[in-house]
Amino acid sequence: MNGVELSLEGKVVLVTGGSRGIGRATVGLFHKAGAKVAFNYLQAKAQAEEVVALCGGAEWCRAFQQELLMPADGRKLVAAVVAAFGRLDALVVNHGIWPPEDVGISAMTDEQWHRTIAVNLDSAFGLIQAAVAQMEKQGRPAHGAAAGHVVLVSSTAGQRGEAFHADYAASKGALISMTKGLATELAAKGIYVNCVAPGWVMTDMSAPALADAHTREKIFSAIPLGRVADPMEVAGPIVFLCTPYAGFMTGEIVNVNGGAVLVG
Repeated sequence: MNGVELSLEGKVVLVTGGSRGIGRATVGLFHKAGAKVAFNYLQAKAQAEEVVALCGGAEWCRAFQQELLMPADGRKLVAAVVAAFGRLDALVVNHGIWPPEDVGISAMTDEQWHRTIAVNLDSAFGLIQAAVAQMEKQGRPAHGAAAGHVVLVSSTAGQRGEAFHADYAASKGALISMTKGLATELAAKGIYVNCVAPGWVMTDMSAPALADAHTREKIFSAIPLGRVADPMEVAGPIVFLCTPYAGFMTGEIVNVNGGAVLVG
């Protein structure tokens, strides 16, 4: 590892859900590392355009308005990125939904269940399938470097479950299982598959819960560090996993939760 720089110059990265929160921080950090970055958004057009501008414009960063609801949506997004930049070296599956209302399993509707699974899992399947196919097509560099990286963003809910959010916990737990299975499947091809599992993070999705004083106190009391994460504190481990410094890591679940869930 002597002489290896923390640089991703010449690499192309796709980050889903890149206009806000963890995704936005991740896009910015990949750009600072020298990569060209693409991301998708659904409705936050102004925010997406701002991210592109902060990353130096279309030569370095592209935003695609693309819903991720079905496997075909994921394949379409990967195809658009490859058409724009000519290749794909890393995929970060960051997008997802968390229905904020507590709903017991006996009251959960089919519609809620299927939508959460569709966004959080079905579209991830299409993204990963298309990204891996592209990485396989590009082949492994002659000097033995990685042929590609896939980083899935799960959650503490995928590890310990979450009462009244069975749909979300199931979808995030599935991403952890996919990480482990795909890591062994793709290792011989030089494609690394890892996962980052955040706890509570200061994002738009968590803002309503954190705005309630009683809920916030309950959340903070369960975190040994006594606070929630900043998005950049999750983006850092994501980008690290796509660098040569993580060259002997695959199939790992990297926990970023302030000590709230300690698993080995």
